[in-house]
Amino acid sequence: MAIIRVWMLGILSLTLLLSSRGASESTEDDHMGTYGTTLYQTYEAIGQFTEEFDEDELFYVDLQKKDTVWRLPEFNHFSTFDPQGGLRSIAIMKENLDSLIKRFNITGAISVPPEVTVFSESPVEVGQPNILICLVDNIFPPVVNITWLRNGQLVTTGVSETDFYPRPNHRFCKFYYLTFLPSAEDFYDCKVEHWGLEQPFLKHWEPQVLFPLPETTETVVCALGLTVGLVGIIMGTILIIKGICSSSRIQHQGPL
Repeated sequence: MAIIRVWMLGILSLTLLLSSRGASESTEDDHMGTYGTTLYQTYEAIGQFTEEFDEDELFYVDLQKKDTVWRLPEFNHFSTFDPQGGLRSIAIMKENLDSLIKRFNITGAISVPPEVTVFSESPVEVGQPNILICLVDNIFPPVVNITWLRNGQLVTTGVSETDFYPRPNHRFCKFYYLTFLPSAEDFYDCKVEHWGLEQPFLKHWEPQVLFPLPETTETVVCALGLTVGLVGIIMGTILIIKGICSSSRIQHQGPL
C-alpha cells in the first residue's frame, strides 16, 4: 500500500508555475509540485513532507536531519513512521516535477498577498506567561519569511513555527509562535516578507492587559457588595412589614 501511495503521489502531482522573485533577483521560473500535504519546489530546491489528521499536523519529516518530528511528543508513543518514506516521496515528486517542466509550457501564476492575524493563546495578564500566535494565511507561493519584533527589536528566543498547511484553493497557511511574559510597556509586531507584498508587512499587537485587583481594592469591593446586600434586605423587610400592616388595618375597618 505504501508503494502504491508513493507512485500515486508522483502521478497525481499538481505542477504550478511560481512567479519570478523580482527584478533584482533571478528571473528564472520557479515551479512547485504538491500532493496533499507534501510539496516540492525548485526555489532553493526545498520540499516538505507532512502527515495530518482532521486538518491538524501529526508529524513532519525533517529533510535535513532525516528524522520524524512529531507535533506532540506523546504521539510517538502510539505510532511510528520511517522518515525514509518521506524522503522517497520527495525524491519521486522532484523527479516527476522535473519531467513535467521539460514536457509542458505552463502559464505563470501570480503571487498572492498573504493575510496576517496576531492573537494571544489565552487572555493576557501581567507577569503570567503566554503565547503570541501569528497566523499567516492565503500564502502562495509557499515561500515566506516571518519574524517577531518586540518594541521594534528582533526576537529570536522562544520562537517556533509550523510547516505549511494546504488550503482547498491550493494556497497555504502557517503559524508562527512566540512565548512571552506580558508587560504593560511592551508591544509586538509580526513581520511578514513575501513575493506578493511590495514591502515587508508589519502586523502590530499590543496587550490588552488585565491587572489583578489589589487586596485593598478587593476588600472595598466586597464590603460595598455586602453593604448593598444588607440595605436591600432591610428595605425589603420594611416594605413587607408595611404591606402586612396596611392589610391588617383594612381588615379591621371592615366594609363601608
